[in-house]
Amino acid sequence: MSASPAAAAAPTGRVAQRRRTRKAIVDAAIRLLARGSDLTADAVAAEADVSRRTVYLHFPSLDQLSLDAALGAISTASVEGAVAASVRDDDVHAGPEALIRALYALPPETLALGRKIIRLTVDPPDGIDRSRGFRRAHWIEQAVEPLRSRLSAPEHDRLVSALSVVIGFEAMIVLRDVRGLADSDAADLSVAMACALVDRALG
Repeated sequence: MSASPAAAAAPTGRVAQRRRTRKAIVDAAIRLLARGSDLTADAVAAEADVSRRTVYLHFPSLDQLSLDAALGAISTASVEGAVAASVRDDDVHAGPEALIRALYALPPETLALGRKIIRLTVDPPDGIDRSRGFRRAHWIEQAVEPLRSRLSAPEHDRLVSALSVVIGFEAMIVLRDVRGLADSDAADLSVAMACALVDRALG
């Protein structure tokens, strides 16, 4: 005997409610991070208007919640939009340059979130999904998409790996903190290095 329409829809409704609750918890954590508040289960529960038990039901590890919140706080739409609008078949440098300048144009507090993402993905505590880190590889692949037909698969992968060294929060931290460069100078240097790597890949 087939289930009634209401019974068939019930699991979907529960899944949707679970997703909404999880999003509410992540959004609450993002607001706390933006205010510079400590990310504790009690603080998140109060901000999300849920119980402490509900927070731990969705995020057994506060480090995982912290990572999800840091990732969610970064405006990926602005980065991806800038790259998509700049990629051109006749200018192989345009995509990488747009990506670098979009990252430097993110709000200053983004770098603090970047540091948190690096900490939680490079040296993850138990239970952290390392694969949920910074979307750098995806953005770089998007930026050099016009080169895919001009390079072999291994050459393309090698270029993406090389660009990963000069594009991202790690490079920004080195150029800002270690070398003491202003953002404009750091961005210009990163663009120059990225363009050199693209030119080298093309031989």
